[in-house]
Amino acid sequence: MRDDSSTSGRGPETGTASVMVAQGRTRLVLSGEIDVALSSELTEAVSEAESSRNPVEIDARHVTFMDSSGVALLARLAHRTPGPLTMIKPPDVVRFLLDITRLGDVVTIVEEDPGFPEPADPPPGDDAA
Repeated sequence: MRDDSSTSGRGPETGTASVMVAQGRTRLVLSGEIDVALSSELTEAVSEAESSRNPVEIDARHVTFMDSSGVALLARLAHRTPGPLTMIKPPDVVRFLLDITRLGDVVTIVEEDPGFPEPADPPPGDDAA
């Protein structure tokens, strides 16, 4: 059962999926409800992560719910990206799914965020004044 009360009467928490790419690393950031309603956005993000040809880490710390569509795309990533798929501090709901689907056998879970490089700052004097 999901607890939608934290959304202050706005209905279920909408999920998001975004990708960050740095030299040699790709991070897929998931938050909220990862379900069929997010299918198109999630499929696009997973495709982008795959095309980077980097090892992928998934920041799942803020996932509140995940259905089989999310699990299927995680399985796709786990089998199509170089190196181990890493998941940063997944919540219990995600850990449960990794266990029952045996995806946990091919995903490395880390309890601390290893950090991700920030984009380079623009050169000084480039701001519009």
